[in-house]
Amino acid sequence: MTIKRSTWALPYMVFLLLFVALPLVMIAVYAFTDPGGGLSFKNFIKFANTPEDVHTFVYSIEVALITTVLCLLLGYPAAWILSRSDLNRSSVTVILFILPMWINMLVRTLATVALFDFLKLPLGEGALIFGMVYNFLPFMIYPIYNTLNKMDGSYVEAAQDLGAPPRKVFTKVVLPLSMPGVWSGVLMVFMPTISTFAVAELLTLNKVKLFGTTIQENINNGFWNYGSALALIMLVLIGITTLLSGEDNAREDETGGVI
Repeated sequence: MTIKRSTWALPYMVFLLLFVALPLVMIAVYAFTDPGGGLSFKNFIKFANTPEDVHTFVYSIEVALITTVLCLLLGYPAAWILSRSDLNRSSVTVILFILPMWINMLVRTLATVALFDFLKLPLGEGALIFGMVYNFLPFMIYPIYNTLNKMDGSYVEAAQDLGAPPRKVFTKVVLPLSMPGVWSGVLMVFMPTISTFAVAELLTLNKVKLFGTTIQENINNGFWNYGSALALIMLVLIGITTLLSGEDNAREDETGGVI
């Protein structure tokens, strides 16, 4: 008896349906219903009429953008240097960058709290940004490094042979070809940053609230409908960001990545 290849995918399909699709459907159902189970848009109206929650949402986007920009500014040069280094040496260095990812994020955050306490530095917005960058920087470095490391060096050589100065080579060849890795890094940093709550609570002693904390508080207090509406708003924002990134990547593929 021959087993079709598609049969082996059934366990994964069941897993996706139970633990991915079903929770998303439940979030959507709760978001568009009232506590009595009737169809309602009151949860979204409540969000629009609650300045504190709107401010928290906007502030979370700001924190996510600042974290993403800082990770990009720090991560791209690091990835560029690693991709141009000796193979054995760069591999060891990449492992050192990725090594913190093997440790639980809460443990890393608690270590950051201990570091700030040891240095007598106050916990607050500065500590929050530092902790976010520290936690998510490897997620920016690795995809960019992976893209740069696999880049066809003949493009760079051709630009150099045609007399392009180093700055032109970088801006016209290297940077466009590395954009898929940049977008992957941006998504891998932006999406978890905007939804995190434990990191903010630990690094600010609950003085700064992010949108993930607001969702958690509503769910824990039994306001499932409103909490689901907030989660759906966040999912829509992440989905729009992902779609925009996908369109940009498709455009890069069509133009060959070099303009």
